[in-house]
Amino acid sequence: MRGKNVRQRASATTAIPIGQLYLPPVAPAAPFLPLLAKSSAMRPKFRTLILGLLLSFTGLAQPLLAAEPGRAARDPARLELASSSAMVVDLSTDQVLFASHPDAVVPIASISKLMTAIVTLDARQPLDEVIPVAIHDTRELRGVYSRVRVNSRISRKEMLRLALMSSENRAAAALAHNYPGGHARFVAAMNAKARALGMSRTHFVEPTGLSERNVSTARDLVRLLKAARQYALIRELSTTPNRDAHFQKPNYAQSFFNTNPLVRNPAWNIEVTKTGFINEAGHCLAMLAHVGQRPVAMVLLGTFGKRSHIGDASRVRQWLETGKSTPVPAAARSYKQQRIQQLRLAGQAG
Repeated sequence: MRGKNVRQRASATTAIPIGQLYLPPVAPAAPFLPLLAKSSAMRPKFRTLILGLLLSFTGLAQPLLAAEPGRAARDPARLELASSSAMVVDLSTDQVLFASHPDAVVPIASISKLMTAIVTLDARQPLDEVIPVAIHDTRELRGVYSRVRVNSRISRKEMLRLALMSSENRAAAALAHNYPGGHARFVAAMNAKARALGMSRTHFVEPTGLSERNVSTARDLVRLLKAARQYALIRELSTTPNRDAHFQKPNYAQSFFNTNPLVRNPAWNIEVTKTGFINEAGHCLAMLAHVGQRPVAMVLLGTFGKRSHIGDASRVRQWLETGKSTPVPAAARSYKQQRIQQLRLAGQAG
């Protein structure tokens, strides 16, 4: 689960690996530039053309192309986040816009429920079937308070809504207990789906995220967001602002609210969202939002404070729109440094 970082030094004459792509070696342009300067007989337009071609082939002109038309230049050094592990991806191009310790394997808390929703929907069980709230095989729920009463009943669709929208743990457990083969088969299906999606550093032991042994990486969770986006019901239920749930046997009603306050902010266009928190994970957010007419996946893990992950989402948006972001509070910065130090001690920060 934990891997060692391997660093390579690259010179101007060695191929530089970028993901799965390799750039061929190129000769430096500097030796050729004096020749152009000394050739006074060369016509200005021709000299400019040759110089432009040399700069294009050597890559020296790349900084001039960094800023996209109509968008602020995005310098990752100008984006400060409270998250100890993060990844931001433009899904229209699959371009990684920002990454900080994206391959660190860490607890992901209730972000696990995105996979719970996918496995539930893949089973194609009737969504209008009324199912009981069962938790007996989810030992992590023992002693955990919930307003949802054990053995009360509600439709599978509403159970799924409560799990995604308000991160209701008993609802997530009920989906697993009412799955063909029960809780154990459900968890096995979660891990099988993770492998199918290429989430090679992800592992689940239960459906709620209460266990610190539910682990993943920011990079893997971008893959999970991409998969969740393909399910219209996940898009709908995860972004529901609030809901009154009506249970049966006994009959009672409870009001629930989305754990991500940004879904109630009209300035945001959010397609998929899931928050999470346990002490071992810190505050976390996986979200797919449209910023500047393009879909952007944000995975923000291991933040301090109840709203630090929400603040980080706003910082990412500000950085994408203006090229800069607001500073992180001192307490959140200190917490982040402690978590990164823990990653280093575990051999996961490089």
